[in-house]
Amino acid sequence: MAEEKKAPAKKASKKAEVAEVKEEAPKAEAPKKAKKASKVEEAPKKPTPTEARATAYNVRVTPRKVRLVIDQVRGKDVKVALGLLKNINRAASEPVTKVIKSAAANAINNFGFDEERLYIAQIYANDGLKMRRYLPRAKGSASGLVKRNSHITVVVKMR
Repeated sequence: MAEEKKAPAKKASKKAEVAEVKEEAPKAEAPKKAKKASKVEEAPKKPTPTEARATAYNVRVTPRKVRLVIDQVRGKDVKVALGLLKNINRAASEPVTKVIKSAAANAINNFGFDEERLYIAQIYANDGLKMRRYLPRAKGSASGLVKRNSHITVVVKMR
């Protein structure tokens, strides 16, 4: 019976120790918070963004065909460019439209740009992956065939 009485006494003492530790903890943390706050104030502010971009990788249209389309919309307002692309009857006009819409959405949603003042500052198409295939020819021979992809990048800015 003596052992049973001692066990609750130990539990009570542990609770008292925990309470003491909790009381001491805020005192120790208070100076640390003050130091962190001063470090945050010293950190330089991030520069405000002036442009937004979007890139489509490995679009299944050759870069030469894409460049014919993007040359038509370079430097134009986003709304005007999208109107032009609706009327261009080329395979590359659909992926270019998607990338321009994505860059405009990035500018509006991520950086708070004004939708009416956006224009296409840069637009370019680079080579993507090249898939090499074989085309059967006469007399059991074969010719090489290169299926080209392109990376389309659009940068929009505010006027």
